[in-house]
Formats: sequence, structure tokens, C-alpha cells
Amino acid sequence: MNAHNHFADRGEPVLDDPEAERTRQLENLALGYQLFAAFRWGDMGDGHITYRDPERDDHMWLLRHGVSFDRATAADMVLVAPDGSAVDHAGEPARINLTAYYIHHPIHQARPDVGSAAHTHTQWGTPLAAERRVIDPVSQESTVFYDDVALFDDEEVQIISTDGGKRIAAALGEKSSAVLANHGLLTTGPTVAAAVGLFVMMERAAEVNMKATNALPISAESAIRARTDLTANDTGWNIFRWLTKRHLGVD
Repeated sequence: MNAHNHFADRGEPVLDDPEAERTRQLENLALGYQLFAAFRWGDMGDGHITYRDPERDDHMWLLRHGVSFDRATAADMVLVAPDGSAVDHAGEPARINLTAYYIHHPIHQARPDVGSAAHTHTQWGTPLAAERRVIDPVSQESTVFYDDVALFDDEEVQIISTDGGKRIAAALGEKSSAVLANHGLLTTGPTVAAAVGLFVMMERAAEVNMKATNALPISAESAIRARTDLTANDTGWNIFRWLTKRHLGVD
């Protein structure tokens, strides 16, 4: 069975002007990092969200190294070139989390449909990854990931080069999300909001998977039906809007 295409018929608006769209996405990128902080994720700098530039599609944006996630702003985002070098908004050299480059750049390179990727270490996603298993359809939310989560079953838990990232991209294939063995969760999307919203839902699904040790799985037919309905109206984007209202006070 082919992976479900979560990126079709999305409801999130996309601005025609690349500069305006870049500004919007960088603002959402900052909000994404702030949301991670609101959930107490990334307190030790462990995590990253990237956004593909709308004009230089081999470049991506991410948070400058050393900025606490809760204080992230659009001005703190830096542009990362294909070789891993980075510059700030003034064009000055900037430091980045190199692991973000090693993991995310190969994914963006392999998947033109991925505008954003999100990864951090979470309370339930990391234990799930330690058991090296994907999301089972045992709850309503978990059906979103039915047949759409890859397992990166690899001993390289510390990704130290783009070679590791390329193996992650190969394991991900055309799926929207991945469980990185003994590491954590990773989600992708056409936009920052889509990837971040999906990440939060995946963490919720991981929590149910870890807590419900004797859960009875939903049938494939019912899982597909639920997935189709739940993903029909731009799931990630809508979750992102609810989360930023609730946790960040953004209207």
C-alpha cells in the first residue's frame, strides 16, 4: 500500500509574493520553536525545525545556535546553504546546530514536497523510539499516521554527517513522518505549521502507544477511513493555529 499523501489539497494560504511568504513562514518558524518550549521540549537545545527558502530551494532556515526556544523570533533565524554555512539577516556568518543540517538538509534535498521538517526529543516519542517501533492505530489521533510512519532502524543515534541524514531520508521515503531508533520523532510538511502541528499530534499518538500496553488496534479499514477524514482539512495547519492560540496567545 502506498503512503497516504498528507500534502494534497491543503487549506493553509500561501502568499504569491516570495518575500511576503518568507516573512510569514519565518514568523511561524519562531512560533514553532516557542511551541516546543511551551511543551518543555528542547530545553537543552535538543531539537530543530527547518524551513525551505521559497526562492533558493536548496537553502533552508533554522534557529541560530544559542537562542533559547522560548525566546525565538523571526530575526533569530539564519539561512543555511547546501554546504552547511549559515548567515544571519544581515549576511554575517552565523552559528547553527550542525545536527540540524546533517539531518534536515538531506531530507529537503530528497523531498521537493517537504517545505519544513521538525524534530526534538519528547517525553513519549523518545521512549517509543527506544523500542524501535512505529505508531500503531490504537487511538483516533494515531490513525493519522497509519501506513505513513517510517522507522529509521539504524545504530547511528548521533548523526555526525550528512551521510546519516541521507540514510534517514532514504528510510523516510515518501512518508510524512519517521521514528528515529533510540532517538525520537521527526515530521515533515509543506509548511512550518503543517510539520509542527503534525509533530504535536504524533507525540500525542506516541503517548497513547506507550501507555496503552494492552490496546486493541483499529482495523485497517477503519484506520484508513478515520485518516482520510482527519487529514481532509489541513490537519497540521489547524492544530498549529489552535496551539499558538492556547499556549502563545496568538490570534
